[in-house]
Amino acid sequence: MNKVDSIEAYILKHEKWSLHLKKVRAIIKKTSLEETVKWGIPTYTVDSKNVVGLAAFKNHLSLWFFQGVFLLDPYNILINAQEGKTKGLRQWRIQSEEDIKDERILEYLKEAIANQKAGKEIKPKRATTFEIPPILLKHLQADKSLSGSFQKLTLGKRKEYAEYIASAKRDDTKLNRIAKILPMIRDGIGLNDKYKN
Repeated sequence: MNKVDSIEAYILKHEKWSLHLKKVRAIIKKTSLEETVKWGIPTYTVDSKNVVGLAAFKNHLSLWFFQGVFLLDPYNILINAQEGKTKGLRQWRIQSEEDIKDERILEYLKEAIANQKAGKEIKPKRATTFEIPPILLKHLQADKSLSGSFQKLTLGKRKEYAEYIASAKRDDTKLNRIAKILPMIRDGIGLNDKYKN
């Protein structure tokens, strides 16, 4: 994955959607939102709080409203892309130039900005416990140094590793993942550190 460090680089990287990205970006820039890049995508903030992200996918472009659950959605446009998992995030999918309705997008953006300034926010609940998969536990129990390195990681990083191994369906995939993560754990590196700004 090639990380981008500017909106222009992101637009160039997604040639199929470049005209759409430019058009939506121009609409967003009519607001007071501050433009930045987070997680490799154009992200727009108010007082350093995320309000909306802009992302290109294979079949559509998306406006991600970080606290979209609070938007009135008078045109019934927003969807929850991960039903049952996502609490606050809502997505506006754009599949063609006709889907880019300047006034409607501005209406949603202005409401999202007002909501953020009013403090309307769903904070994610962080799990404090998790189960270590048997194959990872076996390695940790067999190597005190590795176990010590694992315990020094934040709860979130330990949980990411556990879920990464647990999500593998096949045994050989689990073994490949174990081989990949053991050196990372020893070095105190989180599974997803390279994607974080």
